Amino acid sequence: MGKCVLEIRDEVNVRFTGLDVKTRRKISDACKYFLPYAYHMPAYKLGRWDGCVRYCDIGGRTYFHLLDKLVPIVTDDGYEIEIKDMRKSWKFEFDQVNQNSYQHVKWPKRHPAEGQPVILRDYQVDIINRFLDNTQSLQEIATGAGKTLITAVLSHKCEPYGRTIVIVPNKDLVVQTEKDYINLGLDVGVLFGDRKEYDKTHTICTWQSLSIMEKKSKSFEADFPIDEFLDNVVCVMVDEVHKAKADVLKNLLSGPFREVPIRWGLTGTIPKDEHEAVGCTCSLGPVIGKMSSKELQDMGVLADLDISILQLQDGAIQFGSYAQELKWLVTDPKRIDHLSEIINGFAENGNTLVLIDRIKTGEMLAERNPDWAFVRGSMKTEDRQDNYNEISDMNNKVIVATYGVAAVGINIPRIFNLILLEPGKSFVRVIQSIGRGIRKAEDKDYVNIVDITSNLKYSKRHLTKRKAFYREQNFRHSITKVEYK
Repeated sequence: MGKCVLEIRDEVNVRFTGLDVKTRRKISDACKYFLPYAYHMPAYKLGRWDGCVRYCDIGGRTYFHLLDKLVPIVTDDGYEIEIKDMRKSWKFEFDQVNQNSYQHVKWPKRHPAEGQPVILRDYQVDIINRFLDNTQSLQEIATGAGKTLITAVLSHKCEPYGRTIVIVPNKDLVVQTEKDYINLGLDVGVLFGDRKEYDKTHTICTWQSLSIMEKKSKSFEADFPIDEFLDNVVCVMVDEVHKAKADVLKNLLSGPFREVPIRWGLTGTIPKDEHEAVGCTCSLGPVIGKMSSKELQDMGVLADLDISILQLQDGAIQFGSYAQELKWLVTDPKRIDHLSEIINGFAENGNTLVLIDRIKTGEMLAERNPDWAFVRGSMKTEDRQDNYNEISDMNNKVIVATYGVAAVGINIPRIFNLILLEPGKSFVRVIQSIGRGIRKAEDKDYVNIVDITSNLKYSKRHLTKRKAFYREQNFRHSITKVEYK
């Protein structure tokens, strides 16, 4: 029997040494996944690349959370594995929480339970305690479950051991998360744009800010080097963890953050594509729990919904690609006129959020409807927040926003109509977008979701995918064909 060494280099990265090339190929092939978009890449078309991403290279370098899959392959090839663990030794002991653990804290202004004590819901207690029992793990938790409160409680539980860093996808979520931390009485700072607070117990930041800090640190241009920023950090949490599929975030978690022992990920949607889901697991840990929108609706936590699919009959126009078709669908003046009429019809019944793919679409809709608010990425965070806050007091406000700005994490409860304009075929985008509308408010327990699409070739294909998502999530949906001139 041969011998090999498994080097556990840190909390993420491991390496097998002493394996022959045949076994190394086996473990590399066991962690290779074909990328769906490879068909469109020149390297694949020319035969220079097999179209796969590998989470174990031919040199035996891989990730700690893939060992369950790889160790049996190595032992089946007759190897005895010697483990060389280079990690720092940690011992974490967390007291479990219960519903009343934070009843001494009151809910802030504008919260549906303003002024009342913070009582954790049963499922929030379960989610938090599951994380505390599994210091490297992921949980799929539907939008509206109170992920920011869960995150704040977890940060508080880590305080005896050191600092925590929470990574969120965008600036609006930084501000939103900071409010929950402040309300819980935590020492919190933020890191994005012009606000850079490095000396707090808990820091909330975007992955973009961390990436810039890392690059500047490498070129010795950083105001505050990333290794100093990570001093005494024992926990990294990633909110909306499906963004971890981005190489930049995965590289951060397996690079500068590689020594951080507690790694938790929360998301409303684990990606459907296996290579993306495995990418999340490599960086953070296995999926240990799920809480679906339907479960939260059945508990009365989220608003009920119906999805009305409006399929505009756009004739028999043909385009050479999806990009060409989409551009016409969302910028054709005559079509935009009709979309504007449809939206105004729904807006008579309450506040309406319209999610769009292109800035040009938003500009065209805003030109036709000067009283609508068009929220875009270039707008200041405070101005975007002002528009979101106005919905608390108004009844017929229309906000148009790009999917990139508003489809993830934004908390706007008093949305009565959510209109998705050509939402595409991405499971993550579609389900996250619906999450914008299903939060309950004092005067709201139902939301009308409108999926506006076309009978053209690519749009029709994408609708087929979305209907499968709706069925899987047990969302009621119906389709109406709409003629227009």
